[in-house]
Amino acid sequence: MEFTYPDVGATLTGELPDGYHHLRHSRVLRTPFEVAAEALMTWHPQRRLGLRPRASAPRAAPGVELTVRLAVLNAPCRVVWVVEEADRVGWAYGTLPGHPESGEESFLLERLPDGRARVTVTVFSRPATLLTRLGGPLVTLIQRVFLRLYARTLDLY
Repeated sequence: MEFTYPDVGATLTGELPDGYHHLRHSRVLRTPFEVAAEALMTWHPQRRLGLRPRASAPRAAPGVELTVRLAVLNAPCRVVWVVEEADRVGWAYGTLPGHPESGEESFLLERLPDGRARVTVTVFSRPATLLTRLGGPLVTLIQRVFLRLYARTLDLY
């Protein structure tokens, strides 16, 4: 199954493509880096938000397919990149056919010089269905709220 957008992997470079809504939210966590990293890589943010993730693997890795569900909406995605370094851990998924949006969402955790961790959630997307096109600014507002909630879910303490 092909991605629904041509700019696969753009969240890794930080140069988000034109023609999409761009959203980014960062939060410094109280949770230790290693604990937050493991939670991030094992779908914790999606589970904690009640999105009922169904993944083809228990851990984020390139090519893993993930469907998140919110009420009656199914949002199929595939992991497009993963970073697992000493001071940076994260991944991104891109949308597949059937997702209400078209684009990419990334979750990146970085160890700060003082030892704390910062999570940054980045999205570029545009409507892919009539429902999301009709939702207009409301859809963007919901995405903004979810970005903040995703970041908050990693504050485990």
